[in-house]
Amino acid sequence: MERQLKLFFNFLENDKKLSDNTLQSYKRDLKQFRQYLEACGIHYNRAKEEDISEYIREMQEEGKKPSSISRCIASIRSFYQFVLKNRKIKVDPTAKIQSPKIEKRVPCILTSKEVELLLNQPKNVDLKGIRDKAMLEFAYATGMRVTEIISLNIDDVNLEEGYVICKNGGKQRNIPLGNLSLNALSEYIERARDILIKNEEEQALFVNINGGRLTRQGFWKIIKYYKEQAHITKEITPHVLRHSFATHLLQNGADIKAIQTMLGHSDISSTQVYMQFQDEGIKDVYKKAHPRA
Repeated sequence: MERQLKLFFNFLENDKKLSDNTLQSYKRDLKQFRQYLEACGIHYNRAKEEDISEYIREMQEEGKKPSSISRCIASIRSFYQFVLKNRKIKVDPTAKIQSPKIEKRVPCILTSKEVELLLNQPKNVDLKGIRDKAMLEFAYATGMRVTEIISLNIDDVNLEEGYVICKNGGKQRNIPLGNLSLNALSEYIERARDILIKNEEEQALFVNINGGRLTRQGFWKIIKYYKEQAHITKEITPHVLRHSFATHLLQNGADIKAIQTMLGHSDISSTQVYMQFQDEGIKDVYKKAHPRA
């Protein structure tokens, strides 16, 4: 099984061009599944539907969330479809396996007033304040995932044309920037970034106070700090800013397909969750739709 897994992961990375985060999820899921098969004395190419079902029941008994189980089933199914295509098995044991139903949770959304309050907290009085202002404005202006933001390089931003190039795995999308985000970003690049970086070869757009690339943990801590400064009771994460970005655009008339493209959703159903927050009667494009454009 180990050899087939290596071939499968190589296929996901080089042919499917999956992001590193997604690839790591596949590896975790399939490592646990392999350990289960080995403990049961079952060879992967002799596993049957009831073996997969028993593994699912075991995960449920361990208290795993339906969403985690569904992701794990998807990983196992993809692996078996891969080895079936390569003629290592004759029958896919996951063919009739059903994923547990997942209740779609309503995403946490900030109001426009809460967003304004949060983004007005960083003050342009020092290097950290200039960076934090640019970072928060940028996160709300683009709706990018935190991993995508911290992975950005300075060359990914086009200040003259007003957009950022977001790369995720082998995929790429251009996202427009509003005026407030552009102004804050320009000030950060011109006044703070060159002083913060210790090495002129550093390519990261957003850097920490030591001059290195900002981490996920660092990003989360910054948002938490300003949330407390703003006395906002809602739990705010980078993903809450992403949800708020999408919802406010939709409420102000932006086309859902355009929002799908900006968010980088491969399936429109992932974007349609924001439809429940839509207000009727306001129809405009990004420049008019985004509250801080």
